[in-house]
Amino acid sequence: MAEPAGGPAPAGPPAAAGALALVAGSGALPRLIAEDRRRRGLPLLVVRFEGTSAPWAEGMDVLDLPFEKPGRLFKAMRAKGVTQICFAGAMSRPRLDPLRLDLKGVALIAKALTLLRKGDDGMLRGFAKIFEDEGYRMVGAHELLENLLAPEGVLGAVQPSELDREDAARAAAVVAALGAVDVGQAAVVASGVCLGVEAVAGTDALLSEVTRVPARLRVGEGKGVLLKAPKPGQDWRLDLPAIGPDTVAKAAEAGLAGIVVAAGGVLVLSLEETVAAADAAGLFLWGHPADAASPSS
Repeated sequence: MAEPAGGPAPAGPPAAAGALALVAGSGALPRLIAEDRRRRGLPLLVVRFEGTSAPWAEGMDVLDLPFEKPGRLFKAMRAKGVTQICFAGAMSRPRLDPLRLDLKGVALIAKALTLLRKGDDGMLRGFAKIFEDEGYRMVGAHELLENLLAPEGVLGAVQPSELDREDAARAAAVVAALGAVDVGQAAVVASGVCLGVEAVAGTDALLSEVTRVPARLRVGEGKGVLLKAPKPGQDWRLDLPAIGPDTVAKAAEAGLAGIVVAAGGVLVLSLEETVAAADAAGLFLWGHPADAASPSS
């Protein structure tokens, strides 16, 4: 699971001047960022695109709008003094309605439709470029929250077996191959057999799929491992893979032995709670060195 060339953002915290626009998707990550900003008294505008559920933002400075209104978005960000933007949390690809476009949306619609046909990283890079062309700086969640990236080593009480390590190496090869064509950041392997890979529906859907794999297809003694890692060459400011207590619960439901993540390359939400959940479920949680060739080394 080698670190993607040019992937991580430059070292150091983002510039303090100016407000942050947090484009919020689902999950705990955007809430954690927003709460940290509020604790530190830093200016924040939470952007909730249509169809996004982020009830935790009630009482904060929130802008709710459809995807077809980028002109309204840019106007609001200028009025709030926004200089930085962070995309955080899962978000479904929108179906754009040309009849709802504002003038800025009309100017961008051809580019947006092209981007929506790309893989996740290609799409997000393209949308990030739109914001950068407007003068905003993109920042990653790992730049905004300290100690969010997975540490190295076995993080809980349960140790991976030798077979688990072999399955992790196989899963790492699968994820690297898929990531090279901008598809997925996770795979599940048991006894050398790939039981499923992450696609556009995400990790939860992958684990649900594995839960339904017939017993006759689960050969050998391995219970299976979930591995998550960034795609080769991925822009680390955008859509870094993440796990949390919910991931542990779903991995346990799927009957897996544990979870492997690229140390320093995967976000762990609520680390202590996630480790405690893994211990309680009897799963190992392993942050494998990102500079190693594979988890078997």
